[in-house]
Amino acid sequence: MNTSMPAALRPHYFHEIASARREFAGRNYLTSWRHLERAHIIGQPYPVAHTAVHLRMLWFGIRLKKLWEIVGQIPRLIFGGVKSFVGRIPVGNTGGADVSALKPMPIPADLAAIIASAGRTPPTALYQ
Repeated sequence: MNTSMPAALRPHYFHEIASARREFAGRNYLTSWRHLERAHIIGQPYPVAHTAVHLRMLWFGIRLKKLWEIVGQIPRLIFGGVKSFVGRIPVGNTGGADVSALKPMPIPADLAAIIASAGRTPPTALYQ
């Protein structure tokens, strides 16, 4: 059970969150979204961080009036943190409504290196 993010990962997670916020403020919405996806990959195994990213994704959808994203984030908010808590996540999933909430995806090499440098083995199984 992973309940709290290791200290070595926190700066990377918060960097992605801050970058998403900055890019959104500059109306660079695609870049902002990519940072949210990266934060999702880093935070996905940890219930609080995972839920927080989905809240930000919901906020993103609301601000841009993207109904599909709004509707897609609601079940992810309800079940994402629970799945993290019990260790049953689709590894590497980017978290947006444009992909299945159950679909494992490859972890980008730079994020895999960050995860490894924090003393965590990047998960490779369909579900961690």
